[in-house]
Amino acid sequence: MTALAPDPTFYPTPAEAMRAPPERFAYVAALHTGTGINRPDFIAVVDVDPKSENFGRIVHRVELDQVGDELHHFGWNACSSMLCPYGDPTTERRYLIVPGLRSSNVYVLDTKPDPRRPRLVKKIPGEKITRVTGYSRLHTVHCGPDAIYVSALGGRGDGGPGGVLLLDHRTFEPLGRFEIERGPQYLAYDFWWHLAEDTMVTSEWTVPKYYENGLDLEALTKGLYGNKLHFWDLRRRKHVQAIELGKDERMVLELRPLHDPTKPMGFVNVVVNVSNLSSSVWLWYKEDGRWGAQKVIEVEAVPVERDLLPDALRPFGVVPPLVTDINLSLDDRYLYVSCWGTGELRCYDVSNPFEPKLRSVAKLGGILHRSPHPSGRPLTGGPQMVEVSRDGKRVYVTNSLYSSWDPIFYPEGLRGWLVLLRSDNGDLSVVRDFLVDFGEAKAHQVRLEGGDSSSDSFCYPSP
Repeated sequence: MTALAPDPTFYPTPAEAMRAPPERFAYVAALHTGTGINRPDFIAVVDVDPKSENFGRIVHRVELDQVGDELHHFGWNACSSMLCPYGDPTTERRYLIVPGLRSSNVYVLDTKPDPRRPRLVKKIPGEKITRVTGYSRLHTVHCGPDAIYVSALGGRGDGGPGGVLLLDHRTFEPLGRFEIERGPQYLAYDFWWHLAEDTMVTSEWTVPKYYENGLDLEALTKGLYGNKLHFWDLRRRKHVQAIELGKDERMVLELRPLHDPTKPMGFVNVVVNVSNLSSSVWLWYKEDGRWGAQKVIEVEAVPVERDLLPDALRPFGVVPPLVTDINLSLDDRYLYVSCWGTGELRCYDVSNPFEPKLRSVAKLGGILHRSPHPSGRPLTGGPQMVEVSRDGKRVYVTNSLYSSWDPIFYPEGLRGWLVLLRSDNGDLSVVRDFLVDFGEAKAHQVRLEGGDSSSDSFCYPSP
């Protein structure tokens, strides 16, 4: 009898995960939604093996079966959290769980027979998701030790509350909503957890009626975009604490907890301060049994001649940085910050999380810089989604935020791209011979074969 062994891509500690084999393929959410092209969105498979003759090329596409899904943040069905005491280590990191932000559909892609050519094996209609859970507008997927968790931005209509729902690990069918006691939480966006603390953290964007048709400036000035973090008892599924980050801080988005399970803290980005259009990164942390938060990075807006600005920004006369994504290396040393407005990818040394130090800046596109790729090819849009390899040496960046928001800030249009940067101890350099052109399709979330810096959570500290 052959003994069952854990998936070899599962690692008990972050240090062991950093020694994993390098990824050969990147899976990228590519969108026709919002482009005027009447075709379904797709998952692109990009060859990222520098030894391959197809390095930097799309080698396969998995087209979905419905127009208008708006793919966003997808994820794995299982990951290293399965090695936790209450996980199931016989589950494989095999399936990509791909939600539609507009449709609320969930697609299941099987990567095992051939990771180069994933197959669509199941679809759970959005209507079923909403009927079982009460939620819609599915956003982020994370693999937990007990279920697949998915955040949802809306309720049954175009309002809220949003929240988190669970899918069965093996059937992928919806089980129900996470929240037993919601407390004051109403807005939703991202979520993550500290497994050793039995704590979940959630963030806030807004409800669908204020984002689906573009940025609603009136709603923004009225405070209808989120400015809070919420903390939950993960096991009891009850709201514990809310922290307001400031009345002017709006759109609290991507959550990146430290990977070291002995350190109950993490980072979150705030897209805009409505008083000066700056962006910021905040640190949340546990102290004396309570959660706190403080601003540790602020990126200022940059004055620019009004004629060089899109119409939406001309009254202000500045380019806001628009920090729309962040990512943390597995060793918890480097935080990568994408400034979608100015066109910068910043790297901060966060060895001391309370005092980040700017390490390097790479310029790619942007309203401010309009920097071309090192190959000389122009780049529309700016750095948006950012993903880091397990060993921390490679950083992948795409350029689309959201279909109805892209034209507001980049009215000339976006041509989807994926770029690769090398990180040499935090010093960024753009790889000249790697630029994936998605044409009229838009590129968003990136996942890496075998896992990446934002796929896994760990229950055991590195020695």
